[in-house]
Amino acid sequence: MSTVLITFSILLLIFIAMSIGVVFGRKPIAGSCGGLKTMGEIGDCEICGGDPAKCK
Repeated sequence: MSTVLITFSILLLIFIAMSIGVVFGRKPIAGSCGGLKTMGEIGDCEICGGDPAKCK
């Protein structure tokens, strides 16, 4: 039982640290124009609309 509580506590601390980083960085978490679209799947990237410069 103690292993479960320690694991949960560590994951909770990581989640809180990531949230604080997003709040103070004021930059939202964003996706990329990679993934399946770079492997030849038909269609534009939903995030950048086909312009990879917007993802950087």
